[in-house]
Formats: sequence, structure tokens, C-alpha cells
Amino acid sequence: MSLSHRLWSPLLWSACHPPYPRAQYFASVIRRGKYGYSTGSSRRQGQSYTVWRPYLRLAIGIPFISLLIYSMLTEDVTEFDAPAIAEIDKAIKQQSQIDESAPMRLRMEKLIKDHQKKLTEELSRIDGKEFRTDTWTRPSGGGGTSCILQDGNVFEKAGVNVSVVYGKLPPAAVQSMRANHKAFVDTTFDSLNFFAAGLSVVLHPHNPMAPTVHLNYRYFETSDPKDPLHGKTVWWFGGGTDLTPSYLFPEDCKHFHQTIKNACDKHNIAYYPKFKEWCDKYFYIPHRRETRGVGGIFFDDLDAEILKNSTSSSQNPQEELFFFVTDALSSFLPSYIPILERRKDMLFTPAQKQWQQLRRGRYVEFNLIYDRGTSFGLRTPDARIESILMSLPRTASWAYMDPVSGTVKDPSPTEEASVDGEDKAREKEMMDVLRHPRQWV
Repeated sequence: MSLSHRLWSPLLWSACHPPYPRAQYFASVIRRGKYGYSTGSSRRQGQSYTVWRPYLRLAIGIPFISLLIYSMLTEDVTEFDAPAIAEIDKAIKQQSQIDESAPMRLRMEKLIKDHQKKLTEELSRIDGKEFRTDTWTRPSGGGGTSCILQDGNVFEKAGVNVSVVYGKLPPAAVQSMRANHKAFVDTTFDSLNFFAAGLSVVLHPHNPMAPTVHLNYRYFETSDPKDPLHGKTVWWFGGGTDLTPSYLFPEDCKHFHQTIKNACDKHNIAYYPKFKEWCDKYFYIPHRRETRGVGGIFFDDLDAEILKNSTSSSQNPQEELFFFVTDALSSFLPSYIPILERRKDMLFTPAQKQWQQLRRGRYVEFNLIYDRGTSFGLRTPDARIESILMSLPRTASWAYMDPVSGTVKDPSPTEEASVDGEDKAREKEMMDVLRHPRQWV
């Protein structure tokens, strides 16, 4: 933005717009309250204001418009950019606390930051080691906080990351999203301003009896680059959580799924079966013909469309889906911590640890080849690679034609009975579940 733009843009607004729309503008940016042009240097409660707008139009507006017309005639035109979303949100946060009347962008940011603090405190208590906190910013706006616990007492690697990103979608990304979102069909812009906020959690315990778990809840919004305040906005929520054990404990799977189902049922009894099936299909590794784990729930692109065919009577779909995401996120600790507490200190053999390493190899394959979040993050300008690849385990391994989990094999009768002198019944049971997903509740 040029210096002349910063100096003259407010005057152009004052000269060319009647009082009411401009008042609406400030109400959108700085929340509700009595704001105006004042000779005072600060705003105090109960202080009256002198509104100078009529005089401003006469004294400055007419000469400025004359100058603007002259510039147009001489083809020396200054481009007046709309205020960036990041600047608007910064102004709102400086003026007031975030509550129900704030834009959904800021409410989602607050939600995920509050839960990041809650999760890291609880996981640190269990592990006995503190998270390393790494705060970062992006040149185009936003940033995040990556909390990583590595080589701990319970967790080989644990990440609890928050990202709040402002930017501009390049043409390729816009075209890709048009293919997946009906709301993008009528969008004619080659590039769009976007906002994305999300909380990502991946926990890889040392003990092979304790399952890996993943969580991600996010909010995405695009806006008209020419009018971010009043132009067309497209928004949606996405996310979910899933369990990835190396060894099967049916009671753990039932507990995990039942806790999530309870959270879903508070909002719509159709959510859990729909999102559970979605999860099984999404976390599927086609080249292995198996799922990544025992599932959970997963959803993407949740917007007003999902409520049209439901029994919901809500007049505010965005608000309703926000509360659903809030409850789903709150169910994470109750769904996973009891399982972790039961399994983190169990005895295990070197062979069982090696099996865990093979299962982690599958985790890596899915995340690097098929995961949409990883792919989007790596394509985003100014991407922070360390945070995007936080989900990968500390250690993993691959074995050529593994007799239990290999995709091409011709086992001998001896291999069918045992591998390396050990019964592999439990590993085979795990593979059967991964190849044939079950209904746990």
C-alpha cells in the first residue's frame, strides 16, 4: 500500500460515502460502540465527540476528487486496495475481547488456542516432560505456535500445533477448490484472499501397546479481494479424530468411538455414522488396500449445505457447526487419555516394537501421499515445513515383503504358523481389522 494511499484513503471514504455506510464499516471493524472523527487523542467512556464529516467533505473532499480526476485524465492512477482481512482482525482484537459477536475467524482462533493450552498441560502431566514451544509468523499475515514433545517418557513424539494463516490463494488452488466446493462455482476471481485456522494433534507413544492418535479441527474462509468486509464470503469447517493402534484392544476401540459418538449425538444422530464412514474412506491407503487405523470421525467442507436436509431448525448454520466442532474437540481428551493410561506401561517384546515401526511406516505413506492437509500446506506460499511435517513419527521402518503385512507374498506353511519363531496371531488380527473396517458402537 503506497504512502499516498494511507494518507488519502480515509478522506476519499469520507468525501464519497454518506455517514450511515461508513458507520457500518467501523462497526464491522471495531465492534459496536460510538466511534467518529474527533479532535481528541483517545476515547473515554462517556466522552462526547465532535463529528467533522460535513466540514471534511467541503474542505478536503472536493479538492481531493479534483486531484483524483486529474490523475485519471493523465493516466497516473493510484490503486486503492481494500483493507486486508489480517488488518481488520488485528483492529478488532486490539479494541475488545472475542465473544459471540466477533467474526467466526477470531472465535475459531480463540477456541483452538484455548484447547492447545489445555492439551499440552494434560499431556505434559502424563509424560513428565514439558513441550517445546515454537512461535512463528508469516509475512502475509498470521502465524502459529508449534508445541512439540520429543523423546519423552511416554511419547516418542507428540505435537500440538495451532496455525492461523492469512494469505492469497493462487489460481491453481482456486481451481482445485472450485472442484470440491459448490459455493465456488460462481466465483470469478482468479485469486482469493483466504483465512485458515486449525489445531493439529498427533501423538506417537513409545509403547507399541499404546495407540497413535490424530486430531485436526479447522476453519477456512475466503473473501472478495476487492471488498473483504461486504463482498461474498465462502466458509467451511473440517476435521476429525482417529485412532491408529499397532495392537488391537477391542475395548479401547469401543471407548474411543463411543465417546466421539456421544459428542456427535448432541447435535445430530446422523453425524456419527456419516462421519465414521467418511473417516474409514478418507484414511485409506489404496496401494496397501488397508485403512491407516481403526478410524473415528472425519468431515470436510462442512457449510450450510449439510444442514439443509437435516432436522435442524437453526437460522445460523455457521453458529451451529461451530458449536458442533467445539463439542467434538472437547471430547478428545476423554476419548484418548483413559486408553493411554491403560497401555503406556505395558510390557512388550523387541518383535512387538518392530511391528510398531512397520505400522508407522504406513502412517508416513498415507500422510505424504494422500493427506489433503499435508498437500495443501506444502503448496501454500511461505509454508512452514517443520510444522506441516510434525505429524510424521520419530522413527519408522519398511520391510520388503513382510510376511504379515506385505502386499505381495507367497508364504510357506512355516510362515503361516509363525514368523521368526513367534506366533503372529495378534498382528494378523490387526491386519484383518485394517482390511475390513468394523462398526465399534
